[in-house]
Amino acid sequence: MLKIIRKFFFVWLLALFLFVPALSQAVDLGNQLIKDTGSKAGYAAATETTFAQTLGIGIAIALSLVGVIFLILMVYAGYLWMTAGGEEEQVKKAQKIITAAIIGLIITVAAYSITAYIVPAILIMAAT
Repeated sequence: MLKIIRKFFFVWLLALFLFVPALSQAVDLGNQLIKDTGSKAGYAAATETTFAQTLGIGIAIALSLVGVIFLILMVYAGYLWMTAGGEEEQVKKAQKIITAAIIGLIITVAAYSITAYIVPAILIMAAT
């Protein structure tokens, strides 16, 4: 009976994590209303994306993947640490994974932050 309850809970939790984000993305925040208002005012909807926008989307996807990889590494290291059972070697391995994941995340966020600060500053200097 306990196994059935665990399986049911796992399936319910999996369904919750899979379907709730899809439902939250279905919320209409007035996008069509804004497009209609713009077209009535005489502005045509832009259908082209610039290279900078495409590059920004690519960077956002890459940063999302880095975040997911960081989360997976932290969960894996936590699992290793919890199941170590007093083995020093496994605890040290988990600590190394946690340290490497945090350093990687710091380097990625620092690189993004520096780029987000320097590129607009260069563009402003180039425009003047």
